[in-house]
Amino acid sequence: MSASIRCVICPRCGAPVPWVPASAFRPFCSERCKSVDLGAWATERYRVAAVANEGDADEAPPEPPQ
Repeated sequence: MSASIRCVICPRCGAPVPWVPASAFRPFCSERCKSVDLGAWATERYRVAAVANEGDADEAPPEPPQ
């Protein structure tokens, strides 16, 4: 029975990366790609878009019922 090695694509540069224990930086192809990606997170280049509701910043929170 031959087992094929699963490959993933490096999220930084697009190079194929074999998914094996010997690939120390998986899913990245190298330490450089891993560091560049970490730097992008640290400088907040990756962001999740949010939709602001109208009046969020202008309204005070509702008063609790008495």
